[in-house]
Amino acid sequence: MKRKVTVEGEGLRFSAAHMTTIGDKAEPLHGHNYRVTVSLEGDLTADSWVFDFVALRRLARRLCAELDHRFLLQRESRILQAKEHGDEWEITVAGRRYVFPKPDVVPLPIDNVTAERLAEWLSGRLKDELRAAGARNLTSISVGVEEAPGQAAWHSEEFGQLPGYGRT
Repeated sequence: MKRKVTVEGEGLRFSAAHMTTIGDKAEPLHGHNYRVTVSLEGDLTADSWVFDFVALRRLARRLCAELDHRFLLQRESRILQAKEHGDEWEITVAGRRYVFPKPDVVPLPIDNVTAERLAEWLSGRLKDELRAAGARNLTSISVGVEEAPGQAAWHSEEFGQLPGYGRT
């Protein structure tokens, strides 16, 4: 029988700036106060846990802290151009040019900084961390990213039964 645990709320938030692209256009630079929810499904361990709430919250909180008060850069964008110059990032898109100090930027391996892609990125990072922690009883993960009240995107995926639980 599969069981499910969920963490949300306190500490699972981050504020960040971004600019999403739609077609060949880019939204103006703006930000959100994001909220994150993480759910894990799996079998109970010998100690009757799916996964420790405190440990899961700690992992998710650390990832949120990596994004907090930063500019989220989509490194695989079709139209946004980003170049590193010394200690800064230069970003050009739709006739606009931005320069950010390097420590203020989180370059993400995604094509667009949408709630959907952020949920997918967070899910992948958490999945890797959980596998590294030896959580072999887990069968799936779901991550929700809310960018405004009532507006959330979710990404769910299976853990799979891979030798050594390596990444697919």
